[in-house]
Amino acid sequence: MKRYLRHPSFAIGAMLLVMVVVASLIGMIATPHDPTALNPRARLESPSWSYPFGTDQFGRDIFSRILAGGHLTLATGLFAVFLGLVVGGTVGCLAGYFGRAVDLGAVAFMDILLAFPAVLLALGIVAILGGSVTNVIIAVGVATVPVFARVARASVLSVMVRPYVKAAVAMGCTHRRILLRHVLPNILGPMLVLTTTTIATAILIGSALSFLGLGAAPPTPEWGVMLSDARAYMRLGWWLTVVPGVAVALVVLALNLLGDGLRDLIDPTSRPEGD
Repeated sequence: MKRYLRHPSFAIGAMLLVMVVVASLIGMIATPHDPTALNPRARLESPSWSYPFGTDQFGRDIFSRILAGGHLTLATGLFAVFLGLVVGGTVGCLAGYFGRAVDLGAVAFMDILLAFPAVLLALGIVAILGGSVTNVIIAVGVATVPVFARVARASVLSVMVRPYVKAAVAMGCTHRRILLRHVLPNILGPMLVLTTTTIATAILIGSALSFLGLGAAPPTPEWGVMLSDARAYMRLGWWLTVVPGVAVALVVLALNLLGDGLRDLIDPTSRPEGD
């Protein structure tokens, strides 16, 4: 842990992410004001001691809404990536291990999904399933499946040529034992790094879908919804778009820094010369 915390990128990313997670957990329990309560007398107030991030067009406290909506934004990215990791990682591992027909089918499946940009694919799935937080998680998860599948397949192919795997095959070990004892532990590094950075992408896609009105429904204090609601009032209050936009950017920055740090620490070949 000391070696990890000495890495600047990992340390900064971890610190920012912990701050966001703690703030989101606090927002689930208590907030300075009711995040959904309307207060026409306080509408469009600029940041002040009473309202640190100002109020929106309905007089709702933006600071309270940021705190209350953090867990929803983070959960969307986390569960979506978990879905993509389980499905894509399983497909990639089986394709790389068994090869032949399984590999051909998996590659064809990945090529079909990769033919569509991730945002467009998620948008199409949500349009079919209907707008809701659950459907956004499913859509974003499906959009991340080919990414995990390709990395898992490539990692398994590189591990399968190692002497210890060939020795296990020669000793007559079962496919299950080889996969669980020799293959999976040796591909966790790149999959962990990919998971960290993909959560950031999933949060961006989920927020974009909510911005388009396909995710959480108003007055839910979700950051993408807050950005969508503030479009018509940008000239009246800069804080309406800046605050939720900075919140999303901060989470994405933290996850990307964390992923870069993990990559450098797990894969020595990716470090700059002299480190």
